[in-house]
Amino acid sequence: MLAVTRKNQIKEILNEKKSITVSEIAKMFSVTEETIRRDFKALEDEGFLTRAYGGAFIQSGVENHVDISLRQVSYTDSKAIIAKCCAKLINNGDSIFLDPSTTASFIAKEIINLKLTVVTNSVLIANQLVKYENIKLVGIGGTYSSLHQAFLGNMTFEQIRNLYVDKAFISARTLSMENGITDSCEDLAVIRKAVINRCNEPYFVADYSKFDKTSFIKICDISDMKGIVTDKTLDRQWQEYLDSISTQYIHC
Repeated sequence: MLAVTRKNQIKEILNEKKSITVSEIAKMFSVTEETIRRDFKALEDEGFLTRAYGGAFIQSGVENHVDISLRQVSYTDSKAIIAKCCAKLINNGDSIFLDPSTTASFIAKEIINLKLTVVTNSVLIANQLVKYENIKLVGIGGTYSSLHQAFLGNMTFEQIRNLYVDKAFISARTLSMENGITDSCEDLAVIRKAVINRCNEPYFVADYSKFDKTSFIKICDISDMKGIVTDKTLDRQWQEYLDSISTQYIHC
């Protein structure tokens, strides 16, 4: 098979699945993983996909479910910056909610020396924090999702409705001035919306790739958030918009 034909087929697969691994595509086309890495590099240079360790994904599509294993290794520098910024918003004695986003897992790394109550439905974050005696860990159960490494569903929703926290750190697929904060997964969106309604200070955490895009289901208006925490220097239009709706622009 010609390289150009293989790359065109990879594009078709990504348009459908949104994320793929090097190993599955190498097996599909009976070529080496190194060949597929070169294909991914060429497609990234075209601006079609974003490479991550072990695979690749695309940002387009309102129903875009990128596997957590790829999300964990994408935009890591941005997530580390955002996490350090979020840690400055958290005080000893706070009760906080961390959602099952990879950005929230970076936040978890930054708070291990604080005395906190941490509520989460993320298995990944629970495993990160379980060994720290200074952190009271409250795990929210439900139906386990291997795609998100988190508990979701009605049981999760009902437990969150019975809790209240000082601060919540929420991520999602996208946000825009026109359509607010949106996500590609309805189950995640429902949980995130419930948390926003059960905390005093909800913060939305978003790396630069999430701005000015819209996904399948709306979580809330941007004005529902206490602040937007990002690694991006927002343009004047965004800064004026956030100021007009009294939502803090928090940039590290």
